Amino acid sequence: MPDSKLDPIDSQSDIMTPDGLVNPIDTDYQVGQDNVALNIGPFGLDIHNRVFLISGLAIVAFVILTLAFQNSVAPVFGDMRSWITTNLDWFFLLSGNIFVLVCLFLIVSPMGKVRIGGTEAKPDYGYLGWFSMLFAAGMGIGLMFYGVSEPLSHFGSSLGGTTVVDGVRTDWAPLGGAAGDAAAAERLGMAATIFHWGLHPWAIYAVLALGLAIFSFNKGLPLTMRSVFYPILGERVWGWPGHIIDILAVFATLFGLATSLGLGASQAGAGLNYLFGVPTGTTTQVLLVIGITAIALVSVLAGLDAGVKRLSEINMTLAALLLLFVIIVGPTVAILTGFVANLAAYVQNLPGLAMPFGREDANFSQGWTAFYWAWWISWSPFVGMFIARVSRGRTVREFMVSVLLIPSTACVLWMTAFGGTAISQVVNDGYTAVQDASLPIQLFTMLDALPMSQITSFIAIILVIVFFVTSSDSGSLVIDAIAAGGKVDSPKPQRVFWCTFEGLVAIALILGGGLVALQAMAVSTGLPFTIVLLVACASVLKGLASEPRA
Repeated sequence: MPDSKLDPIDSQSDIMTPDGLVNPIDTDYQVGQDNVALNIGPFGLDIHNRVFLISGLAIVAFVILTLAFQNSVAPVFGDMRSWITTNLDWFFLLSGNIFVLVCLFLIVSPMGKVRIGGTEAKPDYGYLGWFSMLFAAGMGIGLMFYGVSEPLSHFGSSLGGTTVVDGVRTDWAPLGGAAGDAAAAERLGMAATIFHWGLHPWAIYAVLALGLAIFSFNKGLPLTMRSVFYPILGERVWGWPGHIIDILAVFATLFGLATSLGLGASQAGAGLNYLFGVPTGTTTQVLLVIGITAIALVSVLAGLDAGVKRLSEINMTLAALLLLFVIIVGPTVAILTGFVANLAAYVQNLPGLAMPFGREDANFSQGWTAFYWAWWISWSPFVGMFIARVSRGRTVREFMVSVLLIPSTACVLWMTAFGGTAISQVVNDGYTAVQDASLPIQLFTMLDALPMSQITSFIAIILVIVFFVTSSDSGSLVIDAIAAGGKVDSPKPQRVFWCTFEGLVAIALILGGGLVALQAMAVSTGLPFTIVLLVACASVLKGLASEPRA
C-alpha cells in the first residue's frame, strides 16, 4: 500500500488509504452514490436522499409539534420514561455488561494486535490531544452537572437505609444501603457513582468506535453507522436495512445531545443566578441554549482541528486546574486516600450493582442505572464516530485500554474530589447547604465553602459552556456525516442545519417538560439503538478476526 494517507477532514476523498496490510471488503458501493447534490441559492447541499430527508423532516416535525403542544406533551414524556426504565431496566443492565465483557476480551485476545488504519499506520494525534478530545466529547457536561450531586445523593439515600411500604422498597438507596453508618454510606455512594461513570459507559462508546474505525480505515467502507454491519448484512447494508440503522443513529445522537444541552443550560443558568443574580427559569435556559448554539456554529464552521480540538484542549486545561484546586484546598488527604478506597468499593460492589435480575433496589436500578445506560447508548453514535475519526494509527489493545480505562480513572478522580469534598463538608463540617441546594446549583454551593469561590464558580460556568459547545459542534459533525452517506467533507450549511436543530430540540424539550422530557427522549431513542449495538458487537468481532496483525 502507498505510504501517504488522506486528511480525514479536508480531503475530497472520504475513505483514507490504509498504511500497510489490511483485509479490505470488496464492494462496488461508492461513497455518496445515493446522495442528492443541489444548490439552494448560494448554499450547496450533498445529502443522502433517504437518511437526511426522513430524519431531517422527523426532527423538524418533532420540534414544531412539541412547541405547539408543550402543555400537553409533558405528561406523555414522563409516562414514556417511566414505562421504559421500569419494564426494561434488566435489558439495559444486561446489555451494559455484555459491552464491558467484549472490550475486556479484545484487550487480552490476539485481535488486540490489529492496528487501526493498517499495520504501518501512525497516529494522527498525540496522546494529549487525543485524550482531550475523547474525554471532552464523552463526559463533559455530565461531570459538571453530576460531579457533586450524584455522590451526595447516593450518600444521603444510603445513609437513610431502606424503607419498605406494603412489601415494596420506596427508598432510593443502592443495593441494601448503609443505614446510620456514614463511612459505609460514603463508600457505597461513591461505588454507585463510579459504576455509572466508569467502565460501562466507556465500553459502550469503545465498542461502536472501534467498529466504525476498523470498517472505515481498514475495510475501506464509508465512516457511517451502517458500515459496521457489513459482515452480517452484506450488500443489503446499502439498502433499507442500512438506511434504518443510520436514521436510528441520527435520532439517538440528536436526542442524547439534547439531554446534555438541557442539563448544561440548567446548570449554567443556576450558576449565573448564584453569582450575578440572573433570573432562573425556562426563559434563561432557552436564551443560554440560543447563545451557546451560536458559539457552537462558529466552531462547527472552523472544523475539527481548528474548532473542536482547540476548544477541547482549552476545556481540559481549565478542568484540570479546577480539579487540582479542589484537591489542594479541599480535604486533600481524604481525596487521595478516598481515590483508592472508592475504587476498592467499586470493585467490591460491582457484581451487585451490575446484576440485571432480582433487584430489590428498584428505584436506584431503574431511576438511575437504566436511565444512564440508555443515555450513554443514545450518545454512542456521536461519541463513537468522533472517537473513531481521531483514533487512526492505534492498535486495538492500545485503543481499548486508552478509551476504556484512562477516562474511567479520570472520572473516578473527578467524582472523588468533587463528591468527596461535598460529603466531607456535610459530615465533618456540618455544612448542610450543599445537601439542601437544588441539583443544578450543588456544584456552586460546594465551591462557595472553599476559598476564591467567586473565581472558581465563574470558571465552572465557563467549563459548562465550553463543554456544551464541544458536545454540540462535534455532534453536528457526526450527524452530518451519517446523513450525508458517510461523507466527511460535505457542505458546511448541512452542519449548520444539524447544529441549529440540536439547539431547537433542546429548547422544545425544555419548554415541553424540562428535565423529564429530556430524559424521556434519551431513553426512548436509546432503547432501539441498544439492539443495534448488541448486533454490532458480533459484527466487530467478525471483522477483526480477518484483519492482519502487527
